[in-house]
Amino acid sequence: MNYITFKKTFGKLPIIQTRDILSLRKKDRQVVFNQLGRWQAKGLIIKLKRGIYMLNEDNRKIDPDKSFIANQLYTPSYVSLEYALSFHGLIPEAVFGITSVTTKKTVFFENILGKFSYQHIKPSAFRGFKISKTAWGGSYFLADPEKAIVDFVYLNLHLFKLGDKDIFKESYRLQNTEILKIKKLKEMTGFFENSKLTKVIESFCDFVKSERVL
Repeated sequence: MNYITFKKTFGKLPIIQTRDILSLRKKDRQVVFNQLGRWQAKGLIIKLKRGIYMLNEDNRKIDPDKSFIANQLYTPSYVSLEYALSFHGLIPEAVFGITSVTTKKTVFFENILGKFSYQHIKPSAFRGFKISKTAWGGSYFLADPEKAIVDFVYLNLHLFKLGDKDIFKESYRLQNTEILKIKKLKEMTGFFENSKLTKVIESFCDFVKSERVL
């Protein structure tokens, strides 16, 4: 397969997976890998991780969102933690690296699109997310605002002291907490079956209620 044919075949896809190329040329496995290596060296394709590529900026028809890419690089996973908190407007800072959670081991990827980190949680807590749509019609899994909070606290639990409500505003500058549902926060916390997490989220719920009084 020459590059023109390759571009015509895969040009409308946001990403290109090696397995899809090999499905067309099963007998030429090593030839395919050699060709991909040459195209990558020439800058015609971009390697996002082993087995996943995209066309260069001049030749691709879709510029996929980093959230979409995050879901594709490591599955199962959903976007959560700082990136989801920023997306939902719960923290004022823009977050450029994508943070996700997974039931698989903790890993980190870096490529031309940015940094992608994945934190492990147990399977029973792997819920509390929905499908979110991209501007170009793609989709990815994104944590609900309440689950993003609980995931963040759980995966940074060593930083929290019991009874400390000030940390949520002073250290993490949490805002727009009126969008959060107290009942849902407690429900999501229960997925982890962790006593310290339960107590910290109780303090957070008190913080949310106090913010609504102001």
